[in-house]
Amino acid sequence: MINFESLPANILTPLTPLFDRISPDTAMEQLVVTQGADEEICELVENIITENTIFLKFAPLKAGLWLYVDELDRSHQVSQGIDDSTGSFWHGIMHRREGDFSNSHYWFRRAGFHPVIEQIPEYEPHEFIDAVAEGRNGNRNALRDLQRSEWITLFSWCANIASK
Repeated sequence: MINFESLPANILTPLTPLFDRISPDTAMEQLVVTQGADEEICELVENIITENTIFLKFAPLKAGLWLYVDELDRSHQVSQGIDDSTGSFWHGIMHRREGDFSNSHYWFRRAGFHPVIEQIPEYEPHEFIDAVAEGRNGNRNALRDLQRSEWITLFSWCANIASK
């Protein structure tokens, strides 16, 4: 179960309709995305972004939202414009989820040691990329759980930075 207690109210409240439609415990089901969100979900995310200034002003939140709904191209457009370790982190996740594992490794090397890494239990980004690439351990559920934990931890970190 993903815990949203760390999300500030000014971030969580606008996201409630999205989380009602795509439960955080079922989001990001695909480790490697073969199909993005439907038009209705994309429109919902666009409305959240355009109707809430904090999402417009803080690009890492937008990059994360698009990954949450499996819209890799949209997330990529945002993350490649964020020139810091957080942008590289989102960028690395996006490339892993599209199955471009070598490019994902590149972006995680650029991210360096991001403070979020130590907050995610049993997480090392390069090992995670390799596990997804190799289908290691045959435990897709554990990999999905780690993917969701990675997302909520990085997204919460970004939300707390944006809310200051």
